[in-house]
Amino acid sequence: MPIVTATRRLRFNAAHRIHNPALSDAENTRLFGKCNNPNWHGHNYTLEVSVTGEVDSITGYVMDLGQLRGIVEREVIDQMDHRNLNLEVEILRGINPTAENIVVACWNAIAPHVAPATLSKLRLWETENNYVEYAGH
Repeated sequence: MPIVTATRRLRFNAAHRIHNPALSDAENTRLFGKCNNPNWHGHNYTLEVSVTGEVDSITGYVMDLGQLRGIVEREVIDQMDHRNLNLEVEILRGINPTAENIVVACWNAIAPHVAPATLSKLRLWETENNYVEYAGH
């Protein structure tokens, strides 16, 4: 059977502060600028979730994208949407919530649930101009 990649796009809104508690306030400000605002700042995130696998001979799907949506909503969106990523999100507990760290945490939350497909790539848009990608390595 052919190997195909299917992608679902989901959105969430969240606040965060990029801050390393091991550094001084001055160093945090120098490194992270306005993203270190002690009163937080927010983003309208877009998460693109790609799964790869054989096309099922019965359904014609790699994976039902409605099922994928449900997994991502349960494991990521419901945890992060309209939350403070520094304070309220268990999968980010103790992690500086940069886009890079967020996308890795999303991967770890989603990957175990998509079999028999395989999670092949996540793309997290933080702004309309900035995104990060993660492919599990």
